[in-house]
Amino acid sequence: MHTDTERCVRAVRSKDARFDGWFFTAVLTTRIYCRPSCPVVPPKAENMVFYPSAAACQQAGFRACKRCRPDTSPGSPEWNARADAVARAVRLIQDGVVDREGVPGLAARLGYSTRQVERQLLAELGAGPLALARAQRAQTARLLIETTPLPMAEVAFAAGFSSIRTFNDTVREVFALSPGELRARAGRGRSAPAPTPGVIALRLPYRAPLEPGNLFGHLAATGVPGVEEWRDGAYRRTLSLPYGHGIVALTPHPDHIACRLSLTDPRDLTIAISRCRWMLDLDADPVAVDEQLRDDPLLAPLVGKAPGRRVPRTVDAAEFAVRAVLGQQVSTAAARTHAGRLVRAHGVPVEDPEGGLTHLFPVPEALAALDPEALALPRSRRTTLTTLVTALADGTLKLDPGSDWDKARAQLAGLPGFGPWTVEVIAMRALGDPDAFLPTDLGMRRAAAALGLPSTPAALTARAAAWRPWRAYAVQYLWASDDHPINHLPA
Repeated sequence: MHTDTERCVRAVRSKDARFDGWFFTAVLTTRIYCRPSCPVVPPKAENMVFYPSAAACQQAGFRACKRCRPDTSPGSPEWNARADAVARAVRLIQDGVVDREGVPGLAARLGYSTRQVERQLLAELGAGPLALARAQRAQTARLLIETTPLPMAEVAFAAGFSSIRTFNDTVREVFALSPGELRARAGRGRSAPAPTPGVIALRLPYRAPLEPGNLFGHLAATGVPGVEEWRDGAYRRTLSLPYGHGIVALTPHPDHIACRLSLTDPRDLTIAISRCRWMLDLDADPVAVDEQLRDDPLLAPLVGKAPGRRVPRTVDAAEFAVRAVLGQQVSTAAARTHAGRLVRAHGVPVEDPEGGLTHLFPVPEALAALDPEALALPRSRRTTLTTLVTALADGTLKLDPGSDWDKARAQLAGLPGFGPWTVEVIAMRALGDPDAFLPTDLGMRRAAAALGLPSTPAALTARAAAWRPWRAYAVQYLWASDDHPINHLPA
């Protein structure tokens, strides 16, 4: 979009927050870059240059605006709606792959050379993988500086910087303030109580509207005992992270999601935030989705009643795949019971002083050695589960933010016991394909029949062609027409 100068200028002059994250405005006279909704008086059109990413602005020598804080805007929805190499690379960079494995590791996951990856990212984002990772480190550093009392040396290494000097230089270059000045500015006039030791509190922005009912209702109603819970108006769960584990509490508000993170290693902050945003589908563009779905006269009333529905995803694709198998052909309550038993037997215990969380969900390597006879499941489902965890543990099957959706579907379909419903629900909630569709789902077929839509899988699939590429969101609207606990915020 950043190449459409006229459209970008109109968005900046109207201060349209819907375009935050789609592009960034760099001002030639002040050398500052802003989000489109920046509250300051818009500059003259001839002084504006548009970039597709904050990293591209920083690489071009612009610093972040202190008023609108463009580095904290929602991410571009484009990267979650596409399955090509660039979109997969962006999702992997957000998940910290470059910081942990370097650019060669990123390229290996994508199946390209490092030169090809850099060329494609530069062409679309105006910045290479190192610049994108650097911009992410700068944002993490800002969060830690402003929301925690950590010493600056600890902030530097927690944010992923290799040295204090690089940390200081980057913060000054990106924000035009030293780390100490950033902390002093954030604390000026603050009347809120001191932060709880070990807890990082922040706000997760999103594009309005957002309907929290089905999003948090689904996560809470299907939550695994000991791993997830709904407490005091917040969805809470444990997180398995590269450097340790964490606990997150997410509370919906009219203009943001309040996030409280407790981490055993602050180096996991960036990844934890990225995974929480992914789980809540916060980088979606609900206006674009809803406009297309409203074109169907039978869907329009559902969209108009509660616009902005998101697809409830997961923080761990492998975990969700295991849970999808446990949930085959059983009720929500039975699926929770099966998953709870698995967690108690094979999960890693954790302490939760603020609630009732007790375990991390077991990783595939821990489940690969389980005794199938110990599972209270039909024999065919035991085979399905053990085959899945073996493929995940030995790397034959890889499910992560950078997965190729079509390849993953084909691999899943080749496993015993994996029918279209299981494959598509994993594609929708674990891999994040916005066009995943469940025409054989019983709840979908009931909702379709009640609305006057075709209720047979083939006919419903044909009708849903007009909903592409947002069929996963249409599923949410159809599910929400039923009075099931997954569609409502818990009391």
